[in-house]
Amino acid sequence: VFTAKKNGTTITAYTSGKVMFQGANAEKEANCWGEKQLTKSPQVKSKTSALPENLSSLSVLGSDEVGNGSYFGPLTVCAAYVDQAKLKQLKQLGVRDSKELKDPQIIQLANILKDTIPYQLLVLTPKKYNEIQPTYNAVRMKVALHNQAIHLLLKKIAPAKPDAILIDQFTPETNFKKYARLEQNQIQEKLYFVTKGEQYHLAVAAASIISRASFLEELDKESAEIGMNLPSGAGTKSDQIAAKILQQGGISLLANYAKLHF
Repeated sequence: VFTAKKNGTTITAYTSGKVMFQGANAEKEANCWGEKQLTKSPQVKSKTSALPENLSSLSVLGSDEVGNGSYFGPLTVCAAYVDQAKLKQLKQLGVRDSKELKDPQIIQLANILKDTIPYQLLVLTPKKYNEIQPTYNAVRMKVALHNQAIHLLLKKIAPAKPDAILIDQFTPETNFKKYARLEQNQIQEKLYFVTKGEQYHLAVAAASIISRASFLEELDKESAEIGMNLPSGAGTKSDQIAAKILQQGGISLLANYAKLHF
């Protein structure tokens, strides 16, 4: 709902009704606000299913998303299937965490991967994002996209079946499955969740690379269309560009390029 900073304490309020206080004076600040349930956040860990043994050497379907933290540009989600017979080839190509690669490398690798492995890419434009965002919160939106990308890719690779489906974790497993149950083609079996999933299997790394390349390409298209260089990420630079777009065409124009709920 909001984040505020006061006397070195960060206060974050959530739609669930919980309020979290973090910092040196957290407890003192929390005491000003009535009754509390004291939970020290560093010890809290979300429950996640144990990963299969030798996961990195199995045939895995992995999924990842890009653009969630960027004010401009789309939200891109990719599911990629890497059969164990392809693992060596992907390692030789240099497939790894997209954050370790420069943008030209990412675009070049993505083009090769698209001809090498089965994948399913979904691109949610800012305009469509803004249309569905009031109904779908940011987490439910990502769950719906991951679920649909996985569903479509499973159909593509049939009758082959992955040993595991690995999702780069962005919400607790129980939360993902809760939202997935709201989808028409819900995926619930063989699902595993882990943060930094690209370090556990090349399928997630490949999905991340294809997603990132698509995000960059879409951002370039939008930049050419509006006649301004739309930056990735969020911050002062994005605010300044947003202000120029607002001056040019108001909120209706900005809605074509930015995620308005930021």
